[in-house]
Amino acid sequence: MSNSLRVGVVGCGAFGRNHARVYRQLASDLSSGIEFAGVADADFARAQAVAKEFGTRAFRSAEELIAHGIDAASVAVPTVAHLDVARILMQAGADVLIEKPLATTVAEADELIALAQRHGRIAQTGHLERFNPAVRATLPLLTQPMFFEVHRLSVFSPRSLDIDVVLDLMIHDLDVVLSFVNSPVKEIRAVGLPILSKKVDIANVRMEFDSGCVANFTASRVSTERIRKLRFFQPRQYVSLDYSRQDVLVLTVDDTPADALGFDPFNPASVAVSAFPGITPYKPLVEQQEPLRAELSSFLRAVRERSTPEVTLEDGRRALAVAVEILEGISEHSRQAGLSELTRG
Repeated sequence: MSNSLRVGVVGCGAFGRNHARVYRQLASDLSSGIEFAGVADADFARAQAVAKEFGTRAFRSAEELIAHGIDAASVAVPTVAHLDVARILMQAGADVLIEKPLATTVAEADELIALAQRHGRIAQTGHLERFNPAVRATLPLLTQPMFFEVHRLSVFSPRSLDIDVVLDLMIHDLDVVLSFVNSPVKEIRAVGLPILSKKVDIANVRMEFDSGCVANFTASRVSTERIRKLRFFQPRQYVSLDYSRQDVLVLTVDDTPADALGFDPFNPASVAVSAFPGITPYKPLVEQQEPLRAELSSFLRAVRERSTPEVTLEDGRRALAVAVEILEGISEHSRQAGLSELTRG
């Protein structure tokens, strides 16, 4: 690998187009040492359109992109093709960022992990919200989270209807909460329904961890509004995180002065929002940044340094395994409720 990293994208759908956009932005900085080598898609017309939009070359397949010469690539094809495409890339010596969900089954995720180890490849799972500035700002606040309430609601879109809402939307929050709690899952109870597609479009999950922490998740792609919020309670503290606004609010029940919690009276981005007796409210400083740019920059840094990615394939497997268990729980609940015909997809 030369000093200049040649990067590409396989898959030119909505996700792939955004990866192409950010790679073009990164490559536009002449000091970055990034070359945007091209995009590939089985739908060549679509690849050509994305290539034209972002000033790169279009290819019909991962093999053609590899022949052109790349060091690393984003895998943004449909989930069912993640394993095949990533295998081709890794066997050819390219490092990969694989969009979420990592695979369609845990067995496929295990095979991806084995491939990366066998070929000595840097491989990262594309769990975008890990790079959300609000999530990053929340990490230092974690002490002993014991209860989560998470909502991720979207209006209906024909995008990603090949997978259930659990794998499409909820998996973002599963990954974040699993990383926050860092404890094995003890029990899962789940319910879900198809509304406008043949897959589960809305789901609610109650999850208990060995640590005693409980998390409630709601994900919907048939909502009338768009909500991306995570709230949790830990001893004497409440934390509210808004993914979309990249905003964090903390309420602490003690006598700790605000300045000890990070409150800076000269910094408007870190202001106490109100004054309740016995409660210290404040907003930690959140450095606004596009999560995808942070994610791809982190991936390319790991490629350059040959270091462990911030979000590993093992992280992706863990979130996938929980998501699969949730879907099994939904199927069982539907069977017990006599809804099996509705949820068969």
